[in-house]
Amino acid sequence: MDVSRTRVSRPRALVAAPACALLLATSCTAAGAGAGPESGTGAGREAATTRAAAPAAANDLQAEYQQVIKDVLPSVVQIQAGDALGSGVVYDGRGHVVTNAHVVGDRTDFRVTTAHSEDPLSARLVSTYPEQDLAVVKLDKVPEGVRAAGFGDSSKVEVGQIVLAMGSPLGLSSSVTQGIVSATGRTVTEGREDGGTGATLANMVQTSAAINPGNSGGALVNLDGQVIGIPTLAATDPALGDSAAPGIGFAIPASTVKTIAGQIIRNGKVTDSGRAALDITGRTVVDDDYRAAGVAIVSVGDGGAADRAGLRAGDVITGLGDTDITTITSLSEALASMRPGERTEVTYTRGGDRRTAEVTLGEQ
Repeated sequence: MDVSRTRVSRPRALVAAPACALLLATSCTAAGAGAGPESGTGAGREAATTRAAAPAAANDLQAEYQQVIKDVLPSVVQIQAGDALGSGVVYDGRGHVVTNAHVVGDRTDFRVTTAHSEDPLSARLVSTYPEQDLAVVKLDKVPEGVRAAGFGDSSKVEVGQIVLAMGSPLGLSSSVTQGIVSATGRTVTEGREDGGTGATLANMVQTSAAINPGNSGGALVNLDGQVIGIPTLAATDPALGDSAAPGIGFAIPASTVKTIAGQIIRNGKVTDSGRAALDITGRTVVDDDYRAAGVAIVSVGDGGAADRAGLRAGDVITGLGDTDITTITSLSEALASMRPGERTEVTYTRGGDRRTAEVTLGEQ
């Protein structure tokens, strides 16, 4: 399965299908009142109560959706970076907005549109952290009606929870889609084409809510009105010419967003990523049959994890812990599941000989 960023370059025209009305034949019920075998019986009254309860429950759920949208949508903005559009979430009352690093790209100034106004606001980059595909921008002036979002507890996100995705898909600002949490703890790798960061992202929330180009950086929200993730990636199906795979989107969990955005706002940069690293530069190598066969070390950071473990340029890593390593992506995904300071075993070859080394992981 491949994944693609959800950035959009420009809005497009949409065609809407006509809506159909459903005529309810209530007169039939009135004409037959009292004529059925269950009329006036306990079973009849129970059936009538059940029928009455169903629309009441539906109305309650609809009202809950509408209240969440009313509460959260003022915290979701559209971000224009050059000729590209994405989304963002207001992080605090000082005008800080968190979004994806691939939305801001290499820009340092932006135009931001809120849910309550078509007039763009100016904003500037605070810092970007491509390794986690997150960035923070700051509004030059915070207008009336814009408020900070509330971020939920990622550890409480469960499969089956109803969620709403809010953002600017295809440039349509303040759009909302609905789905469920399909899975948690996913690890996905973003491509580098078209300005992608190439980041390997762990603990992602998978959702069936429609995630389209332009949703990047927006909000994935639970029915308590809490942001539980930042929509970032949509799966693509190579068998369908890399077109989007419907109903498979991924969001960076709220805990990661708070950790990274909080450090950027406090320090102007990320000082404690929580991401494990070997402190090497590597490349994928292939065997005699042109199959990916490991990661060749191109260079080793002085004093880093690999250097301390005795690894050196030219070694080919083939395993990390219990995970076979065949590509640079598989190495990144294995490291994404680990923590700085964790001890593990690296399997590698040197001059054709298979070797192992104990390594204490560093921090990216």
